Amino acid sequence: MDKIGASDLLAQLKAMAAKANSDVKPSGQGSESTDFGALLKGAIEHVNDTQMKAGQLEKSFETGDPNVNLVEVMVALQKANVSFAAMTEVRNKLVSAYKDIMSMSI
Repeated sequence: MDKIGASDLLAQLKAMAAKANSDVKPSGQGSESTDFGALLKGAIEHVNDTQMKAGQLEKSFETGDPNVNLVEVMVALQKANVSFAAMTEVRNKLVSAYKDIMSMSI
């Protein structure tokens, strides 16, 4: 089972941000930059995987699988909830930034 807590998720986000900042070079140096779309897609896929695993554990517990206990199910569901909430906040910040950019005068 994937063992990612809220602090681990925050550490991963900080690591991604640090990598993105270190990969971006001033223009004119001809270096490749981090693909923001790929980073965002990877984060969304991770949230989806977390939710799918939690759903599978929940279904296994409901059907009476002796290898799955209630604690595992509850922890997996909370991880899925926290990762979804974090992704929702990222989406809200992106929408806010987009609106700010679109309201700028040229």
